[in-house]
Amino acid sequence: MNNFIVSARKYRPSTFRSVVGQKALTQTLKNSVATKKLAHAYLFCGPRGVGKTTCARIFAKTINCFHPTADGEACNACESCVSFNENRSYNIHELDAASNNSVDDIRVLIDQVRISPQIGEYKVYIIDEVHMLSSQAFNAFLKTLEEPPHHAIFVLATTEKHKILPTILSRCQIYDFNRISINDTVEHLTYVASQEGVNVEPEALNVIAQKADGGMRDALSIFDQVVSFTAGNVTYRSVIDNLNILDYEYYFRIVDAFLAGDFKAALLIFNEILAKGFEGQNFITGLSSHFRDLLVSKDQSTISLLEVADVVAQKYAQQAVNCSNDFLFKSIELTNECDLSYRASKNKRLLIELTLIRLCRTNVPQEGGSGSHAAIPSIAAQPQAQPAVTNTPAVPQAPPSQPQAVKQVSPVQQTQRQASVSTTASTHMPQPASGNPSAPPKGFSLLGKKKNEENAAQVNRNQNIRSLAEPFSQEQLLDAWKEYTKRIPERTMIIATMKAATPEIASGFMLNLVVDNEIQKEKMTEEATAIVEFLRQKLRNYQISLQVSVNQQEYKKAFSKREILEELLSENQTLAELVEKYDLVIA
Repeated sequence: MNNFIVSARKYRPSTFRSVVGQKALTQTLKNSVATKKLAHAYLFCGPRGVGKTTCARIFAKTINCFHPTADGEACNACESCVSFNENRSYNIHELDAASNNSVDDIRVLIDQVRISPQIGEYKVYIIDEVHMLSSQAFNAFLKTLEEPPHHAIFVLATTEKHKILPTILSRCQIYDFNRISINDTVEHLTYVASQEGVNVEPEALNVIAQKADGGMRDALSIFDQVVSFTAGNVTYRSVIDNLNILDYEYYFRIVDAFLAGDFKAALLIFNEILAKGFEGQNFITGLSSHFRDLLVSKDQSTISLLEVADVVAQKYAQQAVNCSNDFLFKSIELTNECDLSYRASKNKRLLIELTLIRLCRTNVPQEGGSGSHAAIPSIAAQPQAQPAVTNTPAVPQAPPSQPQAVKQVSPVQQTQRQASVSTTASTHMPQPASGNPSAPPKGFSLLGKKKNEENAAQVNRNQNIRSLAEPFSQEQLLDAWKEYTKRIPERTMIIATMKAATPEIASGFMLNLVVDNEIQKEKMTEEATAIVEFLRQKLRNYQISLQVSVNQQEYKKAFSKREILEELLSENQTLAELVEKYDLVIA
């Protein structure tokens, strides 16, 4: 029985030329070998399965080659290269830092470094997963790493560079390995399939490359798995069945339903996806990626960002023609919101279904969005925002026909709103026919006209109220100030501050309030809006404003212990109930 070797080992690169997806990095290493400008320590970092350890081994073999080529490659014929290829070279030492991460392991390594090579010029020490070394091991390794013997070269490899001490990083030349692109992965898998005599579909290899997420080792492992499943005939359908990947045809179908506004079809397609065992979040993230691919397919300058097979790219181009940019922008936004809210949602299926319904409505014109009738709004039907006036004897009240009080607006805002209403009326209201000017125009509502007149009268009354600016004395101000404190018995800290500090009338109708500390200033600033509104109505002066400042001459403590405890009792209902239940006494 022949010994089977997995593709990740069988097709492991043996030269810089055969390394996939790292051309700039391998060219740098080849130049350093060709020019004999070698550093004493290198750090190879990057994601898993991109060739870090492989490049370290090729580099170690090449610098000990007796007859390197002109472009910096090993000859693979000399004694040093042959011994390396047969795994019997004494010049290359590998250490797995994941299982040899103690100080004693590093001390053994340091002792070996002192011995000169018997064949070749250099002894290369490859330390894999170097970030797993303990802090003590790193510190023991520092001196040797900084000043090793002239024949020693260290190559460190790691997937997590951020875990390595800065003192180690500063002693190494750092090489960052990139994720292998989908095109490079597909190209290499095609080569492996041709060598193994496996029939493959380009779409199937593209799915494998996407699943590998930039790691060639993962891609080759998945390839072996699929080949075993299909007995040497790798198709797109067999790959998605074996890897449990959602077929992109579902995304094309459901986007067609969105474009047609058919939410029923969209919900049925989603139910079909769930019935096949796929999770909702995987579907929604895949849908987001599908919208992104449609967006980049709309322009020739961004088509290179689409990393799919040519057959699938044509399908994206065909569907992208029917999708507007606004539809794609809104769809990506909705799917992203759904993805962010998925984990916190208690009814996850309903969340996705609501998103699908919203997506169906995105591309459908809303009722009343166009046409002549939609362009003529009914002024009588528009809600009129009117200021609310507190029921005090000194302030005129709204007539009985206006029982509802709505949000207050400033005089400037009210003037702007009146101008807006006037402009709308003059622009959209039908004009009377030239033959009979006194007759009401067609479509004109007398009820609406009466309503507008009442609203305009109310606006004028409220505007007169807001323009009040009657003078008041300091005694009147203090009486109104004390009256306000009676309205907030539960807010102990505010009452204590208002009793300790009283406002004074400054220039105009500006009120100055000086408090003892920043905490009191913060509390009073939060309450200032309600206080000013009460004083304006009470004193019939809508020009009043309040300025809070801290007394810079006195430095008092913020609150006594009793005040702090009272504040806690006011804010914590459970604590207050506990004090009342057990009849506790505040000391």
